[in-house]
Amino acid sequence: MQCPYCGHTRTRVVDTTRASRGGIRRRRECRACGRRFSTMERPLLALRVVKRDGRREAFDREKLLRGIRIACAKRPVATEAIEGLVDRIEARLERMGRAEVDARVIGDLVIEGLKELDKVAYIRYAIVYLGLEDLEAVRAEIDRLLQESENNSRLS
Repeated sequence: MQCPYCGHTRTRVVDTTRASRGGIRRRRECRACGRRFSTMERPLLALRVVKRDGRREAFDREKLLRGIRIACAKRPVATEAIEGLVDRIEARLERMGRAEVDARVIGDLVIEGLKELDKVAYIRYAIVYLGLEDLEAVRAEIDRLLQESENNSRLS
């Protein structure tokens, strides 16, 4: 492990704990500069994503995170909430136990999660993902979302 402060490659593990998000958190100390830092280790999801045009590519957590962050830009959504959503999506994909998954499945999980997280972020993502091409389509989606919210509040 390379020290993020001085670049030295010899570090020692001071403490190891299970992280709440399904990985291992290690507290490390650099043998050269003596500074401490934390690392997160989590298993790689060996999953291939089947795109709409039939291409296949490796699942990329960072790409998923980037897309959700863009939808949540300038919204009151905590970084931890976004990370948590990505963690839940990854966990669902792992539980499926498949080597390949359609990009549509991942998009549906994002849409479902954003709907709970932030309605405006949901609409931003839906415009691209659902291909809402004009204002009428966007309005129809907003109306549907408002109707769902109204129905849910009546049930509560």
